[in-house]
Amino acid sequence: MNATATTAEEDRADLEAPQAILRGSGFAAAAPLFAADLDAATDLHDAGQVVAAHGRRLWTEAVRHNGEIADDRPLYWARLTLGARLRTWAPPFTVTAADRAALSSRLELASRGHDDLVFPPDERILRVVVTGFDPFLLDDDVRRSNPSGVGALTLHDATFQVGDRTAVVRTAVFPVRWRDFTGGMVERTLHPHYAPAVGAMAADAVITVSQGGEGRFDLEAHNGAWRGPRADNERLTAPGPVPPADGFPAPEPLPQWTASTLPRQAIIERAAGRFPIHDNTEVTEVPAGAEEPVVRPDGPTPGSRARAGGGGDYLSNEIAYRNTLLRDATERAIPAGHVHTPVLDLGADDPAELTDPAFERDRADIVAQLREIVAASLCGTAEGTTP
Repeated sequence: MNATATTAEEDRADLEAPQAILRGSGFAAAAPLFAADLDAATDLHDAGQVVAAHGRRLWTEAVRHNGEIADDRPLYWARLTLGARLRTWAPPFTVTAADRAALSSRLELASRGHDDLVFPPDERILRVVVTGFDPFLLDDDVRRSNPSGVGALTLHDATFQVGDRTAVVRTAVFPVRWRDFTGGMVERTLHPHYAPAVGAMAADAVITVSQGGEGRFDLEAHNGAWRGPRADNERLTAPGPVPPADGFPAPEPLPQWTASTLPRQAIIERAAGRFPIHDNTEVTEVPAGAEEPVVRPDGPTPGSRARAGGGGDYLSNEIAYRNTLLRDATERAIPAGHVHTPVLDLGADDPAELTDPAFERDRADIVAQLREIVAASLCGTAEGTTP
């Protein structure tokens, strides 16, 4: 019934390395169990319950790491495997294309932790939202991990002291796909933490994280309203201005630039570790009255048009832009900004090798220092001031 073709991203899940990752992690059982429950659904409502339950189960298992460093790859490949099953599912009752899209969205949100960004109703805690990304560049090496996703899975439910208050971390993972950002996924997920419903509490910090360059962390000072030509995990591109998200507060027209309110100098001083932390103020702009882009080391100039934020012109820049735009539109004076982690490389040349000692060491060190960065981001917040 209106089955749809699988995506290029979903098709990669059938390759040997992803299947080996699933077998070695225990996530390989997710797909046959999901298919069996889906086939047993008697109507669309029943199918929705199945999809939501299996999506939540994936997330719950991914963040249950017993104090060890999480591996983001099993969750990623399991989600894609379930998504492919859902696309080709042929039930005995009518499922329209819109129904199937809604079920796919439900699977995505539940398995990415977007439904689990819930904090205790305690005014004494500090609520910290941290987001990561899926693995990417998978056509280069399908075994890749993304340290920002690793950090999100590992830090979910983490707590630490900030002055006389306890910070509680909740996390979520985002796809490396242009269409989800165009569709407002960032705003739907993060807006409730800037403008909560009656009876809920707003976040005290919202920190987006992605993988950056070699050997260092970058704190991105400025974010630009521009998408470059780079392809996403579905091999699709969407170059041009960042499109607005319908139904969410934002100035019109959208500003060309937004800025981090993370206490960047305090982070550099307090979160020192194996990797240097760089305060990245560079942008690429088209200056007012000009036509050609130029690189500015100290941020944008008045009236310029964005061509790249400190984090470039890919999805990491865009999530940083959308997050800080929400902060400004809701007039929340809280720490909000973007952190780029060092690259996490798998050095083993043998495609059957899914890890190696250097990979394990780097992954652990990146996450440990990211935790310190998150803690340092709350500098001043415990006393009710904004850094």
